[in-house]
Amino acid sequence: MIILGIDPGSRKAGYALIDVQGKKISYLASGIMKYDHVDEFLERLGMIYESCSTLMDRYKPDEVAIEALIYVKSVDALSKLAQARGAMIAAFSHLRKGHIFEYAPNAIKSSVAGHGHADKESIDKAMTMMFGKINFKTSDESDALAIAVCHALNRNMKMKLMGKTI
Repeated sequence: MIILGIDPGSRKAGYALIDVQGKKISYLASGIMKYDHVDEFLERLGMIYESCSTLMDRYKPDEVAIEALIYVKSVDALSKLAQARGAMIAAFSHLRKGHIFEYAPNAIKSSVAGHGHADKESIDKAMTMMFGKINFKTSDESDALAIAVCHALNRNMKMKLMGKTI
């Protein structure tokens, strides 16, 4: 099963793909989708949708895991992040309706690094220990990998809670 992890953002977003076979998790690919070269936010939303649709077409993941909204100090930033996530989820829903899952940042950190307040370096270290050295372009990319791994480790419980057949 291929899982796509997404660290959402309105200016850039990280993505990572893993393959899960039983208890074995293998790294497939990761990268960054950049939108910050477009100044107009509403135009960026279309780009976000298109880039996520392209990811789905290219990799054909079985499930998608995305980070839930985080607390930010700026209402404007929160609004833009929420809208960007909405565009992403709309693109993913087109092909994977019912196979999209979200995880709170603390749950992701706890699953991969052992505690919910782990810093970026701890997440990077946990991913390196699990998959070996990967040259991440930004922490968005390593965070996306952590989101995918979190889902791989928690999907059975999450599916049961949602009343879905495993």
